Amino acid sequence: KQNHDVSSAMEDEALSNISGKAISLDCQTHSSFCREFTVSSPKMSIGKVMVYTCSVWLLAYGVFFFTENTTVLSSAILITLTGMMLHIHFVKVDHESLLVIGSLGIQLSSSYASGREVTTFIEMSRIKDIVINEAVYLNQIIYYLCVLLKEPSEPNVVSSVVPLFQSSKPRLNCLAKVYKSCQEILSKCQ
Repeated sequence: KQNHDVSSAMEDEALSNISGKAISLDCQTHSSFCREFTVSSPKMSIGKVMVYTCSVWLLAYGVFFFTENTTVLSSAILITLTGMMLHIHFVKVDHESLLVIGSLGIQLSSSYASGREVTTFIEMSRIKDIVINEAVYLNQIIYYLCVLLKEPSEPNVVSSVVPLFQSSKPRLNCLAKVYKSCQEILSKCQ
């Protein structure tokens, strides 16, 4: 049985990414030591895909009309179809998940529009902390959630930083909810 740990304030508050596009946050509590956070991005707009595809094909047809070279049309079709396939398989992320299991570690998952999933697991012994960090991005300051990793030989030294929710890029209000919940689990494990 999975319990949804969603407060009424979370349901009322609209969440968005750094570009202002709506995103959603789903929090599930599996036990007191295990919580899962899923940030979902909007689905790919068929209208935008059609506009881009038609624009490229009309431009190719215009070139074909004046040059009467069928290679232009064939190339345009192949390039747009290949581009769409690559975009949905490698770029367009539908949702990203963070599963925090207090005794074991953290699992990071990204699900792409094509159905492909990428999963990474970080053992709890390698985790120093989970923090909200800030960075400069396109002339603005943004916040992101990240996992600080430590060296087993030197537990007080941060060896690397693993940013979370890189594709969805949620704003601070969303990150703060995930951060507080993660800190509750980490504090119980120490």
